[in-house]
Amino acid sequence: MAVAFSDLNSAAGLKKLDEYLLTRSYITGYQASKDDITVHAALSKAPSAEFVNVSRWYNHIEALLRISGVSGDGCGVIVEGFAPIAREATATPPVSDTRASITLYAPADDEDDDDVDLFGEETEEEKKAAEERAAAVKASAKKKESGKSSVLLDVKPWDDETDMKKLEEAVRSVQQEGLFWGASKLVPVGYGIKKLQIMLTIVDDLVSVDTLIEERLTEEPINEYVQSCDIVAFNKICKSTFFSFQSIIANIQLPFVDSMAFPLCTYGFYGI
Repeated sequence: MAVAFSDLNSAAGLKKLDEYLLTRSYITGYQASKDDITVHAALSKAPSAEFVNVSRWYNHIEALLRISGVSGDGCGVIVEGFAPIAREATATPPVSDTRASITLYAPADDEDDDDVDLFGEETEEEKKAAEERAAAVKASAKKKESGKSSVLLDVKPWDDETDMKKLEEAVRSVQQEGLFWGASKLVPVGYGIKKLQIMLTIVDDLVSVDTLIEERLTEEPINEYVQSCDIVAFNKICKSTFFSFQSIIANIQLPFVDSMAFPLCTYGFYGI
């Protein structure tokens, strides 16, 4: 059954395509095909970086068209208001877009061998595009290698009159790439004072817990509610179990039971 898309030049259409490409490298199948060219041609311009998956796919197809062309048949795609691309139109890239242009015929009035350019030099634009692709591949590889950690924080209020609901809202309002807030509970300290215990997961290369505490959680305006923060537990998460941990903290039922443990991999969450 053919895949169908519509309004690809609108934010709504790009969002749908972005979600579709979240788990796919190509529009259909496991190699670039005329289905990719049909969708590519339906886009009036390069998509915004906001649509990460579409941008990745678009740049890849652009590179294929410049270098080697696309020959796969595909399974069929329908783009509302746009006709499918014929196979012969997608088998090879235009001569003007290839890296090495070959002069097949010399001018009639000059038979000099210098007129035959077998190895055309790269233009500045082509060099820049190649550097950008290399940087993107390097960044992607680094992102895949990034480790992740689970952290348990104690967040202490100023006194027993501090609104703990607003305190937690203020803590969770801190958002940044690589930071994922999890479950929480209030723990009695004494004299009517309670502290907030909250779990979070971080991508090690993107988030520093010390910086998070010193520059965000204990600075204005959050320090109106937060007196101090302590790290109760800090554990590395195995790559193979990160998805399970996210599922656990997303669905765990409160309240917690004291002395609970989270077996994450060869490490474990220390008892609270």
